[in-house]
Amino acid sequence: MNISVLGTSRRLALRCSAILALGLYVSVAMAAYPDKPIKMVIPYPPGGATDIIGRIVALKLGEALGHQVIVDNRGGASGSIGAEMVAKASPDGYTLLMGALTSHATIATLEKGRLRYDLIKDFAPVMVVGSVPLVVVVNPTLPVKTFQELVAYGKANPGKLNFASSGPGSPQRLAAEIMIEATGIKMVHVPYKGSGPAMVDLVGGQVNMMVETVPAALSFIKSGQLRALAVTTPARISMLADIPTTAEAGQAAFEVGSMFGVLAPAGTPTAIVSQLNAALAKVLESAEAKDMLLKQGVYAATPTTPAKAAERISAEVLRWEKLITKAGITSD
Repeated sequence: MNISVLGTSRRLALRCSAILALGLYVSVAMAAYPDKPIKMVIPYPPGGATDIIGRIVALKLGEALGHQVIVDNRGGASGSIGAEMVAKASPDGYTLLMGALTSHATIATLEKGRLRYDLIKDFAPVMVVGSVPLVVVVNPTLPVKTFQELVAYGKANPGKLNFASSGPGSPQRLAAEIMIEATGIKMVHVPYKGSGPAMVDLVGGQVNMMVETVPAALSFIKSGQLRALAVTTPARISMLADIPTTAEAGQAAFEVGSMFGVLAPAGTPTAIVSQLNAALAKVLESAEAKDMLLKQGVYAATPTTPAKAAERISAEVLRWEKLITKAGITSD
């Protein structure tokens, strides 16, 4: 046999063996996932909707995977600090983001060119896990008991009202801006670094009102520390069944909600994303998890594929880009 041909055959055999060995190594690594705790980054301080949802999902996801999922709050910059941290993390399935998808979608437009990550390119969507309605709440010292009275008060006292938000680009801020545009009242924006700090000042009377997520506001409404005036949904919600919608109050265009989901860094192996997706589907199909989320004002999402999750995120970015551009809203 020709020596050169024999040498080539041996080299080819060695390469094939190396490729097979690498494939076997990767397969074993995938099969072993997870073999240590997973970190779920929540890009806001404790107390807000993202934190409430994230802690429930982390608990139940850990049970489904058989390994603890540890919550890591990394608030700041309207969720961008935590999001960037995950975008730049090792794509090995051990660092996940509990994404406030609507907030991230608005920031993608408001901070375009300034963000150090790309919501579409730098993440591997795993699953949309739920959505929450927003509710218009006021400090009880404000002399209004209905949404109509709030509008009338705002018109009679231009510039006297102020409203809190969990950040310049948050759905809470944008919902209030939509309300201002729809009603013609004038209010001063007071931004915070998250819903938790905003709620503290709203309950304390440092600010007058807020359009807040139901999970963050629900306990304060039930305790009487805040007064709910309207929900920003097409129909009334089970958690606040006696509170009218903004449409019932004559503001049909004022409908805003917030979507949440789990994201991994781009480049995370498809097998790991699929495993996480299957585990989250198990969580969302659990009656116990659904009940836990609903009690906190969260509607669990119907499980879908990672590809469908990516489609929904892209649609959310496009929706808010159009709205922000039309309304002339800025990040200031």
